[in-house]
Amino acid sequence: MKAIPLTHQYVRVLTIAGSDSGGGAGIQADLKTMAALGCYGMSAITALTAQNTQGVCAIHAAPAELLAAQIDAVVSDIGAQGVKIGMLHSAEIVHTVAQAIDRHQLANIVLDPVMVSATGARLIEHSAVEAIVQELFPRVAIITPNIDEAALLLRRSVDRVADLAPAARALLDLGVGAVLLKGGHLQGEEVHDLLACSNASGEPVFHEMRAPRIATQNLHGAGCTLSSAIAAHMALGFTLTESVEAARSYVREALISGAGVRTGAGVGPLDHGFAPLPTQKWPL
Repeated sequence: MKAIPLTHQYVRVLTIAGSDSGGGAGIQADLKTMAALGCYGMSAITALTAQNTQGVCAIHAAPAELLAAQIDAVVSDIGAQGVKIGMLHSAEIVHTVAQAIDRHQLANIVLDPVMVSATGARLIEHSAVEAIVQELFPRVAIITPNIDEAALLLRRSVDRVADLAPAARALLDLGVGAVLLKGGHLQGEEVHDLLACSNASGEPVFHEMRAPRIATQNLHGAGCTLSSAIAAHMALGFTLTESVEAARSYVREALISGAGVRTGAGVGPLDHGFAPLPTQKWPL
């Protein structure tokens, strides 16, 4: 039998994040999102969690050496055109990821600074917050904090729509290239998100994004899904702004599709597979 020539490759996206045993967030949500958007997803697990729709029962951190080995194994052989970074529980793990970014010259990196779960459990050590700012902010394309995570990063409250622009500007001042500050935790009939980027002169440029709030309790993993969708679209060749807009649209449709589904007794997941795309294959 004649061998089929190898002429194409998948669009590859790596998630560096924690595992959610309930399947709604973490690497499970990331891989579902990447597959639904036509990308080949890979993972490097930072921590194992025992959790479900009602909360996090236990967390077991992966050793830094094992995390580095996972990243090295995947990237040296398969490669990655985009990267999503999620749960990084300790300063040592942050340092390990920063070293891997430099070692492999990774690009199109989206950092979702996961600090508190949707059910209120703290997922990060205090020392890791400063390490994220110092070591990862300069190395990533965009961060995607919600207002609670922004408050932890800035050590001040973000309670109103009027607080979004000053907070986004302050995050840019910490050395990151772009910020998508998510306002879903604010009250109101509309959800306000703010994309902030620095122009060539170093001045912030704001892009306000609004949408009607979706009435659903199935929000578990929405932040993971959004950041993964941004990374996937960037890997597919979209611009940063295009990637954010497309990712927000994907998350909204996944929320709408999963709104009427009961999964567990608590905060349920999105419907990641509401309209899956074929896997994209690019010429070698």
